[in-house]
Amino acid sequence: MRILSSLVVAALAIAAPAALAQSNYPTKPIKFIVPFAAGSATDTVARVVGDYVSKDLKQPVVVENAAGGSGVIAAQKVAQAEPDGYTLLISTNTTHAANQSMLKKLPYDAVKDFETVTLLGTIPMALVVHPSVPAKNVKELIAYAKANPGKLSFGAGSSSSRIGVEMFKVMTGTDIVHVPYKSNPQAVTDLLGGQVQLMIADVSTTLPQAAAGKVKALGVSTKGPSPVAPGLPTIASEGVPGYEITAWFAAWLPAKTNAAIADTLQKSMAAAVADKEIVAKLMAAGIEPKSSSRKELADFVASETEKWAKVVKAAGIEPE
Repeated sequence: MRILSSLVVAALAIAAPAALAQSNYPTKPIKFIVPFAAGSATDTVARVVGDYVSKDLKQPVVVENAAGGSGVIAAQKVAQAEPDGYTLLISTNTTHAANQSMLKKLPYDAVKDFETVTLLGTIPMALVVHPSVPAKNVKELIAYAKANPGKLSFGAGSSSSRIGVEMFKVMTGTDIVHVPYKSNPQAVTDLLGGQVQLMIADVSTTLPQAAAGKVKALGVSTKGPSPVAPGLPTIASEGVPGYEITAWFAAWLPAKTNAAIADTLQKSMAAAVADKEIVAKLMAAGIEPKSSSRKELADFVASETEKWAKVVKAAGIEPE
């Protein structure tokens, strides 16, 4: 009995610090890992939500950009991080839905290597072209592309952007050359310089350039008119019936993170995207705030992975 009692006391002694650490969480800065460059829509979500979480949980939130590899670098980094609640992935359908069909081999498992936290928002994409492209609308762009096969090129720094144009090509019977980038802001830089002629990317990345007259915005990727892209016609209504693609954002923790810690972060981040000031900031950036329970996000990711697999197949994209 003495031996058994000693073992129980020892076990409690080991468990006590862990339980105390969880109940006191957080006690140090939290890191948000973003798979895309500064200036991307995902980066905007991370920084805006991070400011709220920092104030709410009374600890600094540091945003770290780990761009490249279609989000693989950042996702793998978080998957391999210590599951203590201090490293989160703020990512999109690229790492947790599209990559499963776009890439032949992934160094992470989007389900087994992560704990879900919450959905953070959705964002439509816009079709924009360099001013040198002689097209004032989608129909004229299609006609020009058909008359000049292989002459136009498009930049893509995320799976969403890549699939967005590949779908457009398949549905319009056009030949437009793909030029890969580490992140969409880099692709935009080359679009402004004329190195590539068009993009389909999130509205927060593209529409400010259109407003400044540096590119021409021809259409939005949603099924119907979008409140974050007022006045911009849908690609579907402009000559590509049935065209629709929307990106989304969410947060994940490394697998085996304590459920209480994950719940704390879910509550804080869900409160962030419901806050009036945060909503205004995100909407101004073209992002429609949206939260979910941890279970809802898990179910959503499963359905989105299946959906994007169908999209990739329909677009005729061969896994790389």
